Amino acid sequence: MTNSPEIVPFEVLKKFGGDTQRLNMTRLALNLSEFVNGVAKRHKDVSRALFPGYEIHSITNGIHSYTWTSESFRELYDKYMPGWANEPELLVRVGGIPDEKIWQAHMEAKKVLIDYVNNVPNIHMDYDTLTLGFARRATGYKRANLLFSDLEKLKKVNKKGKMQIVLAGKAHPKDEPGKRIIQEIFGYIDKLKDAIKIVYLEDYDMELAARLIPGVDVWLNTPLRPLEASGTSGMKAAHNGVINFSVLDGWWIEGCVEGVTGWAIGPYPDEQLSTEETTIRELDDLYNKSEYIIIQMFYQNRDKWIRMMKNSIEKIAYYFNSHRMMRRYVTEAYL
Repeated sequence: MTNSPEIVPFEVLKKFGGDTQRLNMTRLALNLSEFVNGVAKRHKDVSRALFPGYEIHSITNGIHSYTWTSESFRELYDKYMPGWANEPELLVRVGGIPDEKIWQAHMEAKKVLIDYVNNVPNIHMDYDTLTLGFARRATGYKRANLLFSDLEKLKKVNKKGKMQIVLAGKAHPKDEPGKRIIQEIFGYIDKLKDAIKIVYLEDYDMELAARLIPGVDVWLNTPLRPLEASGTSGMKAAHNGVINFSVLDGWWIEGCVEGVTGWAIGPYPDEQLSTEETTIRELDDLYNKSEYIIIQMFYQNRDKWIRMMKNSIEKIAYYFNSHRMMRRYVTEAYL
């Protein structure tokens, strides 16, 4: 005879899972966990505001360095910083690598991507054009279509210096708004076909991400703040010397040093602005920094560009990795 499982009394469930007729899984987890943390410092702050009275810590996410470093950069790191794969902190020594070696490794990764992209009919991207990348789950708050908010301004930016754009991402089968965003983007691609080379790659998965992220020059991220808990794609980009250009939300608040490790889009989190004012600031930064800073530097000041690539590795990749993350979980949460 087997013992039947005990049924948790309804009043006990209400006590720990929210005093309503609906079970609040977040409350249940908060009440039954010994340690609660956000996956970025900003995530901690937002969570504390949503759930006052709970002690919420933060351990910022990190990515597995070796997995998300392209072959060309692996070989470079192996030569100049042996042991980096097990101790990513060694990436802080990237300054010892000659600039031309950094650029060569980047161009090898870029060639892998562009060759893959050019398998798509009628694309014909090239290796020397400034290439922007955007790839993540296609859902409303990720705002994959923000870049296309003003097509005339985007064309104006492109006249300052040619750029090409690579996008990818799948929507959940039941996410109808996410699917519509992808459809919108294909419409923009068609409208811009005579001005800017743009491709939306199909079947986005880890294998494609490993080609796409290291192969672009600038990694774009435009979430609706404060909905980005952390984000990790920009960390993958930094491991390959790709420069981030992102809304100040999630992990990027911690990683961004303006003009040093990358560029911010929109206001800082402590600025109290309406949604409309925030969007205006974001679009101003998106187009103006692209036109007057990013394009100018890429085409006219390669030395400074490579310095920022090195800063991405030295100041971002060395820290935003799973080795550091797991050490903090072990010492702060698990023990």
